[in-house]
Amino acid sequence: MPVLAAEQVPGLVATGASTRVESEIPPRFKLGDRVTALNINPVTHTRLPRYVRGKTGTVVLAHGVFSFNDTNAHGLGQKPQHVYTVSFAARELWGPQASAHDTLRIDMFDDYLEPAPSLG
Repeated sequence: MPVLAAEQVPGLVATGASTRVESEIPPRFKLGDRVTALNINPVTHTRLPRYVRGKTGTVVLAHGVFSFNDTNAHGLGQKPQHVYTVSFAARELWGPQASAHDTLRIDMFDDYLEPAPSLG
């Protein structure tokens, strides 16, 4: 697996080191969709925060297609997929003692999400 060399850092910082890829992959979710973060515990790299696993939020932004860090970090390929900003109510994450007015927004890869169970 390639190693990031010190001399590469300034260029990456200057350009933002985006992992956006051009792809015609259709999005699974649209703005306003309720989604649930998967409750997974991989033994390898993940960008899925533990405190959102199994929690339900709403898609509020769609960012396009990016290389999936969980596979790319291990030399398993880019596995391009959509990234969404998901808004979680503070009470969904931390219970009734959290503010009813606060939310937390997290950028999440498609592979971390599933459609939320219906409310009805």
